Amino acid sequence: QVQLVESGGGLVQAGGSLRLSCAASGGTFSSYAMGWFRQAPGKEREFVAAVSWSGGSTYYAGSVKGRFTISRDNAKNTMNLQMNSLKPEDTAVYYCAAAKATGWSTPGAEYEYAYWGQGTQVTVSS
Repeated sequence: QVQLVESGGGLVQAGGSLRLSCAASGGTFSSYAMGWFRQAPGKEREFVAAVSWSGGSTYYAGSVKGRFTISRDNAKNTMNLQMNSLKPEDTAVYYCAAAKATGWSTPGAEYEYAYWGQGTQVTVSS
């Protein structure tokens, strides 16, 4: 059983930056692929970014590509999301999620992820 805790959310002006972190415990972190998802008010949860177990492969939603960078540190059991050039439409609750690396084939699909954090709020003001 993997427990995930997000941190780093907050209020930022448009054009600013935030760095989200996800701390994992209770499992072998390097055996999991990891992802970030977000849910804005009144909208479905959507994929943001994902990283393979080794960190060697990364995936991004088109809306964040070139602005967000996902990374992980298997020695520290953490994953990060560096968010630059933030826009008001990035406002959402951001969730980290873990998927068994074996068989992980669709990084953007929620059903791939068995474990979820509680989320952290990101608000971008215009």
